[in-house]
Amino acid sequence: MQRATLPLLSLALGASLLSVFRASTTRAAAPLPVRYDATAAGRISRRFDTADAVATPRVDEHAAVLRRIRTAQQGTYIADILLERDSALARWPDRHGKPLTVWIQPESPVPDFLATYTAEVRDAFQEWDALHLPVHFTFVDDSSNAEVHVTWIDRFTEPISGRTRWSRDDAWAITEANITLAVHHSSGDQLDDDAMRAMALHEIGHLLGLDHTTDSLSIMAPRVRVRELSEADRATARLLYALPAGSVR
Repeated sequence: MQRATLPLLSLALGASLLSVFRASTTRAAAPLPVRYDATAAGRISRRFDTADAVATPRVDEHAAVLRRIRTAQQGTYIADILLERDSALARWPDRHGKPLTVWIQPESPVPDFLATYTAEVRDAFQEWDALHLPVHFTFVDDSSNAEVHVTWIDRFTEPISGRTRWSRDDAWAITEANITLAVHHSSGDQLDDDAMRAMALHEIGHLLGLDHTTDSLSIMAPRVRVRELSEADRATARLLYALPAGSVR
């Protein structure tokens, strides 16, 4: 994803609210659950040589979350995420015993598409999975059975190489997400296997709820220069999934 990729690489867009109400001639029906949609993207760069509405939490619970962030944030970029998200954290609910089902488009008519790309994306999912978060991934062959879809396009018109779209509910719990990866940079150059894997790592980070960081040595930097997860990427994901979703104001 030519770091031009829940646009996942140069910039993250705000969420748009969609709320639907039904009306009855006799009485008003209860509102449907609210869903918020968001998009994130990133671009790939030359690598570095070194590499229903919820109740407001009780005051004591809120204070406990803030204390946990203060004591555990060193070595993470959780502060960057809170700044980007207006002091809120989005993540998937814990899914012990029920992994997220992922379908990776096995082939594409896009010019220069390589069969090896699918293996690189699968490896990227497995690298995040190795963190043993309370959300795991499993791959399926039938797209209709998947909760997460990874598909290919030729290129983005923007200077990005990947994009993640995700939705959340009122509680900031992520409910669905899909990733689009480009075979070519917007300039026309083809991504090699190494760059495709890095782009996938970045986009999966968005899918998990991570946002961009100012740390250029992390996979979640807006312009991806590294090719593997940093210790800060791992620590931030673990901290995110040790905290409840929602506002921390």
